[in-house]
Amino acid sequence: MKLVVAIIKPFKLDDVREALAEVGVQGVTVSEVKGFGRQKGHTELYRGAEYVVDFLPKIKMELAIPDDQLERVLEAIQHSASTGKVGDGKIFVTALEQVIRIRTGEMDLDAL
Repeated sequence: MKLVVAIIKPFKLDDVREALAEVGVQGVTVSEVKGFGRQKGHTELYRGAEYVVDFLPKIKMELAIPDDQLERVLEAIQHSASTGKVGDGKIFVTALEQVIRIRTGEMDLDAL
């Protein structure tokens, strides 16, 4: 099993969700987060004063998936989240040792 964490631009959320549904992903956890990378933030003008926005709004998606879905999931996220510009985001993949469904006590693949 793998845990896939994707950081994407907020306006791409619906596109990514639809692409993941097409490849058979049944559950996703989504959080609104802020951060920066190479994009570094930007300056904005508000009521005549210029200020720096250091942390940009992003969406963090977390998916627990079976190993055999990994390549399709990565491809779906990459293609649907891409704009070709700086700040499109990142995808992180880590091994997932154990999953337990709280309601039933099912474990691992049965719990996904």
